[in-house]
Amino acid sequence: MNQCDYLLSLSWEELCSEAPQLIDFFRGYGIDSAPGAPSPGHQIEAMGEDDFLDIGLTKGQLLRNLRDFLEKIDDMTRAGQKDVRELSLLGGHDKDGIPEDLVITLRRGEITGIVGPTGSGKSRLLADIEWLAQEDTPTGRRVLINGEPPDPELRFSIEHRIVAQLSQNMNFVMDTTVGEFLKLHAESRMIDEPRIIENIITMANELAGEPCTAETAVTALSGGQSRALMIADTAYLSTSPIVLIDEIENAGIDKRKALDLLCSREKIVLIATHDPLLALMCSQRLVIRNGAVQKIIAADRDEQDQLESLLQIDSVIQELRRRIRAGERIREGAPGILPDILGKPLHEG
Repeated sequence: MNQCDYLLSLSWEELCSEAPQLIDFFRGYGIDSAPGAPSPGHQIEAMGEDDFLDIGLTKGQLLRNLRDFLEKIDDMTRAGQKDVRELSLLGGHDKDGIPEDLVITLRRGEITGIVGPTGSGKSRLLADIEWLAQEDTPTGRRVLINGEPPDPELRFSIEHRIVAQLSQNMNFVMDTTVGEFLKLHAESRMIDEPRIIENIITMANELAGEPCTAETAVTALSGGQSRALMIADTAYLSTSPIVLIDEIENAGIDKRKALDLLCSREKIVLIATHDPLLALMCSQRLVIRNGAVQKIIAADRDEQDQLESLLQIDSVIQELRRRIRAGERIREGAPGILPDILGKPLHEG
């Protein structure tokens, strides 16, 4: 028995367990999925000529659409299982046409920072990676996947994309709730985990500090809530093994927790930033000038020591932000404020 015949023979309860994405497919053709209704196969066999006229298809066309739909699901599943172990960047040239001395390989679980002045080319580098450039962008760079040029379907097919990007602007235009949005995304990814939506919202609230619920309208989310939601969504639902982030420092979220989350999901993470805290959290950072990578700096022990000091200061800033949001006054010498960490009053340098 082939896959199509097997699925048609299942009851609705069995189908909901084994292939829930087919429920809406059959409903779209007017096939009754109510509790106790005959299996979809029985109903299709019982359909007469008028029934097929109503849906504008013959029986053969309906079954052919079902087979095509199943093939599309298999394609999406295979795309989500794409084994991307490493990403390599090969240099192009800077804005003046001078060759870029760049050969670097990035691996899963690593965070790579991209730093440089405004207008230096940080976003352009992210764009080259997003499009898996093959000397066909303004910089002339090449991107390799597992040491090889990427297949064309990885570059140009929407459903086979292996790169996810979190941009500086997170604006929702859908008239829906957070829960409905996440449900739609999970269904589109063929993910049917009972608590996945709850887990994403919980993590987003941990990142942002401003709680939202499944009933919150996505258009009512603040900038920080939107960014936190999309980071959690990317970590839990996105099958893309490569994540590009363009400046999260101004979103008011827990930056370390956000990066730890993405790394724990074994993503290759690149982040363009001006924030020294984020830059020092990275395994390495690419320094860009005039459109080209000028230097690669690997994290060392001294910088890790500096990071620990910065994290203490950042925790104070986070606490100050929380208190100000809560309408509290900030008093010199209050617990949790700068004197406790730096040993000096707030008004001193």
